[in-house]
Amino acid sequence: MIVLGLTGSIGMGKSTASAMLRRLGAPLFDADAEVHRLLGPGGPAVAKVEAGFPGVRKPDGGIERPALGRRVFGQPDALKRLEAILHPMVRTAERHFLARCRAHREPVAVLDIPLLYETGRGKLCDAVIVVSAPAWLQRQRVMRRRGMTDSRFAAILASQLPDAEKRRRADFVVVTGLGKRETLRRLQTILRIARERKIGRRRRLNA
Repeated sequence: MIVLGLTGSIGMGKSTASAMLRRLGAPLFDADAEVHRLLGPGGPAVAKVEAGFPGVRKPDGGIERPALGRRVFGQPDALKRLEAILHPMVRTAERHFLARCRAHREPVAVLDIPLLYETGRGKLCDAVIVVSAPAWLQRQRVMRRRGMTDSRFAAILASQLPDAEKRRRADFVVVTGLGKRETLRRLQTILRIARERKIGRRRRLNA
């Protein structure tokens, strides 16, 4: 089975690419969605997060993510404590996902992980897709988000590997500023290459 990583900086179009890959029939593990599940009502991480960050639990039993975000934003030590709770749980879910895909003899599986390189998860992948867009378009997309400010955007960028470095490390770069049709075409090409097993570990290829 070929394991593809999908990553990209904030505002680069990763969510759109992820949805397209699913529509193209690729089983996909969404790390962000898993975190939402872990922190939702009855989620496995709720008790540990509440213990580490008292006061962030909602009446419905889940974690109030905005409140939690304020507790860790710009606080490296607090962020590390949160990551120490969540990352092992997410990685366990990753392993179970890949095991299920192998059991079902899937030819390709995709790991959608925003901080793929930053957390060293790239080593799980036979090839990595990086979604990218011009800086002006990235900023335009991000600043439309609710509650986003210049300072918050700058802090998020500072916590992520620069786009240029991600593109340098990538096996495939999908430029999302060329329209959805072109993004879909490139993802179709990448899946075809993967399904034909023309990808070797850490071998750089162009879509």
